[in-house]
Amino acid sequence: MKFFRALLLLIITISFSQTLLAGSDNKDIFYSIQKKGEILVGVSVLPPWVMKNKKGKLIGFEIDIANQLAKDLGVKIKFKEYQWSKMIPALKKGEIDIIASGLSITPKRALEINYSIPYSSSGYSLVTNLSLTKDFTSIKNLNDKKIFIAAVKGTVSADLAKRVFPNAKIDLRKTEQDATSAVVNGTVHAFISSSPIPEFISLKHPDQVDLPLKDPLLTTKEAFAINKNNQEMLNYLNAWITAHDADEWIESSHKYWFSSLKWQHQVAK
Repeated sequence: MKFFRALLLLIITISFSQTLLAGSDNKDIFYSIQKKGEILVGVSVLPPWVMKNKKGKLIGFEIDIANQLAKDLGVKIKFKEYQWSKMIPALKKGEIDIIASGLSITPKRALEINYSIPYSSSGYSLVTNLSLTKDFTSIKNLNDKKIFIAAVKGTVSADLAKRVFPNAKIDLRKTEQDATSAVVNGTVHAFISSSPIPEFISLKHPDQVDLPLKDPLLTTKEAFAINKNNQEMLNYLNAWITAHDADEWIESSHKYWFSSLKWQHQVAK
């Protein structure tokens, strides 16, 4: 009799455990996305990762990446725009399923979110106002309390500016457009951002700005970001990146947006 009771208890325990595991699996956003037939993607405007064309439609490297991801998942896509500093909080609140916006991998961010394997790499550099820095003899001249350096709030660039130029006044801007205007107009001495933004600014405004550095201040890796405890989704993202690295689709898209200016006619001036 005791044997049958023990056996019944074992069967109930196993059944309950399997139910819990199944429920746990279904909480993964991988299943949620498939069930609702839509993926919510968080982005922040930062050329050439994310931009708006003349009709107000989102374009850019990350838009291509996210659209292809949704296509391969067999779901619709909805983009939600955020300022950089508000994007990870939005992810944690469940407002979006994933971040695909040139998000650099950092240990600090990894405490809050899970990254996929990287699918792109970039460097961080700076562009300087020619008029304000014409008498500078070294990059060290920027590390002074009288110097103003712009960066976009909530980005790796902002943290980098504080580390490299601790004595300068770091002017944090809400958008890349604000920071660009500041350095071109001479409101700030320099603007730190991820490449190729400094390069593009110098091409557009050769009489106002300059690129004083040959090498980047920092090299980073970019990846998808999702909330923790979503292993199935993470597995899929890593497999997706591996497959499109192998067929060179990611590399082809990256070259179009980062190594050419063919897309610039699409963007509103």
